[in-house]
Amino acid sequence: MPPGDGALEALPALERALAGGAPVRPHAPDAPPASLPAHDGPLPDDLAVVVSTSGSTGTPKPAMLGTQALAASAAATHDRLGGPGQWLLALPPHHVAGLQVLLRSVHAGTRPVLTDPALTPFALVQAVAAMSGERRYASLVPAQLTAMATDPVGIEGLRRLDAVLVGGAAADPQVVARAREDGVRVVLTYGMSETCGGCVYDGRALSGVAVDVGPSGTLLLGGPVVAHGYLGMPELTAEQFVQRDGMRWFVTSDLGSVDERGVVSVLGRADDLINSGGLKVAPRVVEEGVLAHVPAITAALAVGVPHERWGEGVALLVVTSPGGPPVGEVPHEGVGQIREMLRPHLPAHALPHRVRVVAELPTRGPGKPDRAAARDLLGGASGPS
Repeated sequence: MPPGDGALEALPALERALAGGAPVRPHAPDAPPASLPAHDGPLPDDLAVVVSTSGSTGTPKPAMLGTQALAASAAATHDRLGGPGQWLLALPPHHVAGLQVLLRSVHAGTRPVLTDPALTPFALVQAVAAMSGERRYASLVPAQLTAMATDPVGIEGLRRLDAVLVGGAAADPQVVARAREDGVRVVLTYGMSETCGGCVYDGRALSGVAVDVGPSGTLLLGGPVVAHGYLGMPELTAEQFVQRDGMRWFVTSDLGSVDERGVVSVLGRADDLINSGGLKVAPRVVEEGVLAHVPAITAALAVGVPHERWGEGVALLVVTSPGGPPVGEVPHEGVGQIREMLRPHLPAHALPHRVRVVAELPTRGPGKPDRAAARDLLGGASGPS
């Protein structure tokens, strides 16, 4: 499936795939049309799309999405949002979030309006003005929401939409709260390629979706939206897709919990945990603390780096507001000031030992934080503090 404006040209192919025709394999702008990976055995009868995962573990995997799963996902999404509508495509269509904008449009019988993923407030307002649907929706990543929600023109564009789905990474709680106060219906989503995209909205599972917590504390997502598995990867499919209680489940790598009301909380990937002196630190907790309590910082990414005393210490890549510290390593005194701001809000083992200011945080896929690149940028051991 081609990127950019060609995404609309792919709608007939998607319609045929959903009707039982040849499956579609989306591809990136700088890659040729992708063929299906080598595989043994027959394909699932209702295979419609083979979409690459975001590569959180280093190598993208081809997830097989069936027509029934995609139909269940689209129906549950529109049911939660208040009915089918017209969608704004502001994400790359070769990733599941952008692809779902096209697929939901097919299911709703509407035609999406396209805008460049490098979204500007003016472009957003123009695109929303071109939408004619009775209900209008958009799907964004957190960086796009931040750019729009901190601009009066962008806020006006967002306010004209009936719902703005935000996913792919953790959104800044302060930005979300401010956008909601300004009249924007922000819906925080959680899901992945293996679940046809978002299947938990604002902490609540969509209709038909079940959420459980495994013995190791990782989340399991079950129900009709779960993929058939990974094409050409039977061993990994057997590990991550399981049948239980008559339901198909996907075993995620995300730590989380489900409270007595059924509200799902996600802490982050299990392999992103920082082990500081035997005590575990969830990067998201540190990042949210920094954004809430260190005024000059507008974006943060926490990772573990070698520490001569504790084995691993918390290090931060941050983006600062104009007039804040310049790009480069923050000196020891500055790190000490940040630690003091955070001390009332975070345990001692979660306080950062190193902070480096960058022009922008490294990302992969559609706005997901690239922690491996962050560790490379930080490099070296942190101090003994």
